[in-house]
Amino acid sequence: MSPLWSLGAGFAIAFALGPIAIPLLRHLRLGQTVRDVGPQSHLQKAGTPTMGGLMFLAAATAATLIFGPRDDLAWTAIGFAWANGLIGFADDFLKVRLHRALGVRARTKLGLGIAAGLGLALVAIGPLGIGTAVRVPFSSALWHLSPGAYVLLVVLVAVATTNAVNLTDGLDGLAGGLGMIAAGLFALLAIGQGTFGLATFCLALAGGVGGFLYFNLHPARVFMGDVGSFGLGGALAGVAVLQRQELLLPIVGLVFVLEALSVAVQVLFFRRTKRRLLRMTPLHHHFELGGLRETTIVHRFWLLGILSAAIAYIAFWV
Repeated sequence: MSPLWSLGAGFAIAFALGPIAIPLLRHLRLGQTVRDVGPQSHLQKAGTPTMGGLMFLAAATAATLIFGPRDDLAWTAIGFAWANGLIGFADDFLKVRLHRALGVRARTKLGLGIAAGLGLALVAIGPLGIGTAVRVPFSSALWHLSPGAYVLLVVLVAVATTNAVNLTDGLDGLAGGLGMIAAGLFALLAIGQGTFGLATFCLALAGGVGGFLYFNLHPARVFMGDVGSFGLGGALAGVAVLQRQELLLPIVGLVFVLEALSVAVQVLFFRRTKRRLLRMTPLHHHFELGGLRETTIVHRFWLLGILSAAIAYIAFWV
């Protein structure tokens, strides 16, 4: 069965879950908390139902199981997405239900993320037999790593990706749109490599995020929450590792990289000079405080995401 069926199924399932999940999240009082340190315009978003990422994670999983082959790569990608999604779920739950402003402690989240990445690396080396070589973009070469270096790379990719997607999730539709673009690109690469189980999952994920975006576009009726951003980041990182495309991931997710870098640079610059380099970070807030409309920033970042995905596609085939 064509993997394309999972694209439509993922969209349909997420779209159908919206009218059920959003009122349920509101009834359970799982509303977004907005910190005072952010843009003042975001205060009006307080109380919007969050944890909507469960919609597209569930949709992607169901569509893959229905239309995909029984494939160990796809199962691993699903498992890694949910493992990271559960880390985000715990963070969301502590924030919105138990009213702990910062959720799970950063050190704890980092430790759990490292553990998940370590598990992925060991599964890739062991049961899946992927080995420790990674593909080098813009060439047909493989970079052969020692087992220790490979594990370190996978953990770094996993932790960096989930956190970068989480930082990007600050404007309506921004992280979701970029995630859908990246998932679509990885689906094309999976088809090119003949890994149709992964292609099915990537298309199901793109479709599921697309169905979620119907409710997440400005003005958002639901937010993906950390369960969504960590789950989406985990899915993208997992697929990249399973395709040996760890080094291509920063190109595909260029906007995610820029968002994370903006935070790191701002912190380092402030520590050295006691001044801010950017108006506010992550990067999308810098442009927002500069006077650009939220939808304008989102659309321009999506265009950059499409461009970076196109470059990554060329890098894969060169």
